[in-house]
Amino acid sequence: MSIRKIPTSVNGKVRLWIAFLWFCYVAHGQMRYSIPEEMVKGSVIGNVAADLGIDVKRLKSGRARIAAGDSSRYVELNTDKGILVVNERIDRETMCKKMTLCSFSIEIILENPIQLIEVEIEILDINDHAPTFPNDEINIEISESALHGARFMLDSAYDPDVGINTIQSYSLKPTDNFVLKQETRSDGTRYIEMMLQSPVDREKQEDLSLTLTAIDGGHPPRSGAVKINVKVFDVNDNAPVFTKKLYRATVLENSIKGTLVTTVSASDLDKGVNGEVTYAFRQMSETERGVFEIDEKSGNIYVRGSIDFEKDKRYEINVDARDHGGFTDSCAVIIDITDVNDNIPIITLTSFTNPVSEDALPGTTIAVINVKDLDSGENGQVNCIISGDSPFAIKWSIKNYFTVQTIKMLNRETDSEFNVTITATDEGSPPLSSNKTLHIRVSDVNDNAPVFERPSYDVRLIENNTPGVSIFTVKANDADCCQNARVSYLLEDSEVNGVPASSLVSVNAESGVIHAVHSFDYEKLREFQVKVRAQDAGSPPLSGNATVRIIIQDQNDNAPQILYPIQTGGSLVAEMVPRSADVGYLVTKVVAVDVDSGQNAWLSYKLQKAIDRALFEVGSQTGEIRTIRPVSDKDAMKQRLTVIVEDNGQPSRSATVNVNVMVADSFPEVLSEFSDNTHDKDYNDNLTFYLVLALAVVSFLFILSLVVIISLKIYRWRQSRIFYQSNLPVIPYYPTLYSDAGGTGTLPHAYNYEVCMTTDSRKSDFKLVGPSSQNAFIMDPSYAETMALGKDEKTLLAVSDIVSRQILIVHYIIFFFLLLFRISRIVCVFHVCHV
Repeated sequence: MSIRKIPTSVNGKVRLWIAFLWFCYVAHGQMRYSIPEEMVKGSVIGNVAADLGIDVKRLKSGRARIAAGDSSRYVELNTDKGILVVNERIDRETMCKKMTLCSFSIEIILENPIQLIEVEIEILDINDHAPTFPNDEINIEISESALHGARFMLDSAYDPDVGINTIQSYSLKPTDNFVLKQETRSDGTRYIEMMLQSPVDREKQEDLSLTLTAIDGGHPPRSGAVKINVKVFDVNDNAPVFTKKLYRATVLENSIKGTLVTTVSASDLDKGVNGEVTYAFRQMSETERGVFEIDEKSGNIYVRGSIDFEKDKRYEINVDARDHGGFTDSCAVIIDITDVNDNIPIITLTSFTNPVSEDALPGTTIAVINVKDLDSGENGQVNCIISGDSPFAIKWSIKNYFTVQTIKMLNRETDSEFNVTITATDEGSPPLSSNKTLHIRVSDVNDNAPVFERPSYDVRLIENNTPGVSIFTVKANDADCCQNARVSYLLEDSEVNGVPASSLVSVNAESGVIHAVHSFDYEKLREFQVKVRAQDAGSPPLSGNATVRIIIQDQNDNAPQILYPIQTGGSLVAEMVPRSADVGYLVTKVVAVDVDSGQNAWLSYKLQKAIDRALFEVGSQTGEIRTIRPVSDKDAMKQRLTVIVEDNGQPSRSATVNVNVMVADSFPEVLSEFSDNTHDKDYNDNLTFYLVLALAVVSFLFILSLVVIISLKIYRWRQSRIFYQSNLPVIPYYPTLYSDAGGTGTLPHAYNYEVCMTTDSRKSDFKLVGPSSQNAFIMDPSYAETMALGKDEKTLLAVSDIVSRQILIVHYIIFFFLLLFRISRIVCVFHVCHV
């Protein structure tokens, strides 16, 4: 695609006589614009967005910019309008000298995705320079014997413009003796000569003054003039002549001073002094001066200064040969510079994404670099590699651009940063290379869950701990970093014996310290386990679990408990030992338990106090009290033994129990023994008083209950007699079960009855049930007979019920006296035991 544009304004000096064609084309990511030189800053070069078909928003979102380079300072990209504008005045003559085609390239970079656009800008020449001659005057000496057609080489004018704007013609005035000849060499270069067309006469005019004018082809044309002074003298009538009009030579750049480039040679047919020829350079530009020198005698051309292929690839030098008579000849020397691989590749980081996420997919572009080598040919061909083993690779993009991409997945936990060294090597001989190191950091992604040091922990805690005490500390590590590695701890929802685990222990969210919420009792809870979750602060968060089993350890915090003998109030049950008991007779056994565990629950028994130690002993392990000798008449009847029960804890705890032993062969003997005791007389009197009082109260209550029951029975019996002897109609009672027999029973429907009798006087009567119909009270004769028979039977049942109740009362009286007897015996036994 090409676009032709005509600018509306140009430089003021040439606005009226030049029009520029502005072309641009886009192909394969490249564009080309043509602009005139000397455009003012801010002048529009072209609409990049429109020419490429790119939305201006894309330029902004892609952070479009011009890559840094030698020519990037001349132009500027306006991303708001998508246009390229002139940023600095462009002088084609300074940039490209005499080259006909003058252009430079820039690269526009877009990101997300990365896109590189090469833009070549051609600088068109305008006629902004007039021709100039190297000297203000030209001095020529001519012999009056010079023949018609003698030629004199003139200095050409210099015009840095090119094309039509450079020198097109010369004019010489006056033309009385001389005419101007313009000649073209084989290489296409033109030169001018002044030819004698009529002889000169020194006697008439010794000095002649001519004007040489150079005119270019611009619109309007520009011109430059030089004065030619001609001095006429005699004798020398032959001019030097070069063997060749054009010499070509080649020299390596960076050649040392004094290197021979080439030799020019001219001959003069004259002899003697007139035949001596000298050589000199003429009309050299500022860049050419000081680079070469010529031996005026020999014509040898040597290297004098520094030669750089990257600055000038070719030199064109004019050499004059002059004899002593003033005759001259000229030739051209073209010196081509051969490139040497003397420039290392230059690596420029154009775009760099740092840090890179560790979840970046293979093929993700990390950086864009530009590599340039100022050399040409193979010396300027550059290859890039990444040294070492790394997950990055470098790939060629377009022209001098390379991209650094990932070739495999990254793992920040393994490698958090990389030093990637890029080596650029040209193909010269010997090759030159340069390095650039990229420090690439890997940003973290929450891809690792917290991991506890162990999946489960066993923690031991002594019971009766202080509430809030620290039990244990769990620790979880997260391989991630920063916020993703910040771990907090919390309890999982669970229950221990029906209660939430959080009511037993708590965990510090920051430190992982597990605290006891309250004091634990080994006898109630021996062990339990909770689950602790470690959760990081990533998004989304990841977590790990660990099980903590808390084992409660026993303390000797419980004294032994006596199960037998049972102690009630101030009295104890007495054990009776017959006087005929043998050695080892089992008197009783003390039974005790300790709710502690382990050695804290190991119990031992021993006698602390006994009236006669020689008669009884207690088993230290069993708690059995046995006789250790036969019972004698001297042994007291009452024996009180104090047994101490100790556990094996540290410190140990103990309990005591008193065991009363009666040494007697029969119970009356025990009673007679206690009746003779006078030291407890007051106590016996009090006990007898309380016993009599208890018997009196019980008897009174029993008799009162009996009277109330008999009165109620008699009253209800009399009421029932009055009810059945009255003439009130009988209202039958219909149970729901027999409300509708439906004719399915053994009796007809009209003769279904229910007979209900209980020990209750009201329900001991017969209830005659009539048929469940609307005529329930219409009875036939057979029904009347049945009612009469029912009344007689009811009377008999009432009498039998009264007899049964009287018998029941007699049973109650007998039971009462037996109860009194039992109570008296129990009281007596307790009394005897206490004494």
